[in-house]
Amino acid sequence: MLSTIKPLVTVAATATGGRNGHSETADHLISVDLTVPKAMGGPGLPGRVTPEHLFATGYAACFGGAVDFVARKHRQDETKAAVTCAVTIGPREAGGLGLAVKIKVENKAVAQHDLERFVREAHEQICAYSHATRDNVAVEFEVVGA
Repeated sequence: MLSTIKPLVTVAATATGGRNGHSETADHLISVDLTVPKAMGGPGLPGRVTPEHLFATGYAACFGGAVDFVARKHRQDETKAAVTCAVTIGPREAGGLGLAVKIKVENKAVAQHDLERFVREAHEQICAYSHATRDNVAVEFEVVGA
């Protein structure tokens, strides 16, 4: 089921040359040279990123914002939570390539049970990346609180 949204912000980017090319946002705020990792049969050029780098940074930032949003609803501060997002790409059983994501949320200033609740609510109800990947990408969590 496709959910419609009320647009708030739209960002456009253009990639040329695929995974061995260049990608840049229309506003020129992000401009990156891309490479295919050696593990995927590419040159693995130093100083270049992969689409998985970009996905990991975007998901980590979005999820961190979602956790903080949920925490504020419960009158707690999560701005110091460290969110690490690891994105893995590999072959799927059905063919082609797929992604898997592991997200670690750490804030030892918040009780473990509270942090787990904030992470669960952020994933189930708030984060746009979590909504986009649901039922299509395996997402695992590690939560480290006090």
